[in-house]
Amino acid sequence: MKLTRKLVLARAKASDLESVKKLNCWGCNLTDISIFTEIPNIEVLTLSANQIASLEHLSSCQHLCELYLRRNSISSLCELQHLKPLRRLRVLWLAENPCCSNPQQYRLTVIRNLPGLHKLDNQVVTEEELAQALREGEELVSLPGPTPTSSTNGLTEADSENDPLDYSMEETNMIRAQLGLKLLSRDKFPSLPSPREAGDAHKKKSHTLEAVLLLLKDLDVDELRMVQSATDSKLRSCRRLREQQNTAHTHQQNTADTHQQNTADICS
Repeated sequence: MKLTRKLVLARAKASDLESVKKLNCWGCNLTDISIFTEIPNIEVLTLSANQIASLEHLSSCQHLCELYLRRNSISSLCELQHLKPLRRLRVLWLAENPCCSNPQQYRLTVIRNLPGLHKLDNQVVTEEELAQALREGEELVSLPGPTPTSSTNGLTEADSENDPLDYSMEETNMIRAQLGLKLLSRDKFPSLPSPREAGDAHKKKSHTLEAVLLLLKDLDVDELRMVQSATDSKLRSCRRLREQQNTAHTHQQNTADTHQQNTADICS
């Protein structure tokens, strides 16, 4: 059954889709929820006891805070990829879906990929559990897709997925989402070299940044102050080095100008 505009407005007692913030469609035998691409302001959504297999159409619900999906037909945890952009999501109930067959690993994987959750399946996510999930949970990289085909730039889709530039931007936005920061667009990466020129060095730098940012989540206030102090010290050193380089460059330029002037005087 498809969730329609008429049904949404009737259940939410709303006059238009944009004003819908809470919706309860428990046990409606739903299979198609594509209507949610037109409901951007939804905050609390109950879709338990339906036949939903994909979460694709929830990825644009940026205001979603609570999502209840118990007893549906979600077979792959890769569907969590569609929830990663939802930075406000704090409560998720996913139990009794086919993807939950291994309870322990399932829980660690969900928390690993949605570290902003406060409660999963009606159970509070603790700091210790989050730390364990970051160590042992499976990182979901991509959703199942069609067989790779040639793209407009001559690379296959599989090549594009492993493109260092795309990977860096995706990885950076994943980290920013986990920290509650605004996602960056591609135009924020204008100075990066082409994908084939970037190579392993760029990947390594990106992974280092990810590791540092993930570690920050485990630090207390005193430890964060230590990190801040070390960061300030490093920044001061970088500034001094840059000033020294600028001074040396200016000196070299002045020496060259003086030499050029002396040469001109002799010739005249």
